[in-house]
Amino acid sequence: MTMQRSGCPINLTLEVIGDRWSLIVIRDVMFGNRRHFRELLQQSEEGIASNILADRLKRLVANDLLSRRDDPTHKQKGVYSLTEAAIQLVPLLAMMGAWGRRHRPVSQELAIRAELLEKGGPPLWEDFMAELRVIHLGAARDPNARDVLADLTAAYLAVKARMAEDAAILNPSGTPGLPASP
Repeated sequence: MTMQRSGCPINLTLEVIGDRWSLIVIRDVMFGNRRHFRELLQQSEEGIASNILADRLKRLVANDLLSRRDDPTHKQKGVYSLTEAAIQLVPLLAMMGAWGRRHRPVSQELAIRAELLEKGGPPLWEDFMAELRVIHLGAARDPNARDVLADLTAAYLAVKARMAEDAAILNPSGTPGLPASP
């Protein structure tokens, strides 16, 4: 553990998750259910470099935000899971997403999950955290529980499909960047 600059709770939080890549990795494990190094590397919208990803994974494990276990199908691979501390970041990430939607030029498909989390508020966050405990911590699943991750993923895929349809209507020629002839 590194030397703390102060005992301020905001400072202490930022010392653990205050860099861009740490939150991106947590986001991808949490919302994308990306559990392996290769998935995190290859499916990153932001294009994280492999050395940065390896460093952040080590830091997140050292700071008890992720755990790592050997993949039973391949001993050289690791499976990353959120810890309880990381799961409790759901409200913070939901509020960051809400702020970003209001104050930054977001893309429709990547903003839909933030919109749903904002609209669902604390009850949805609690349901999502309960689901993450099932996925990552092995907690028992309530048979009546809502499948929040599936709902968020379905909304994302629906927006992507709608955008692809809209693009095809605007450009039926199939030529990138060129509108169809009238």
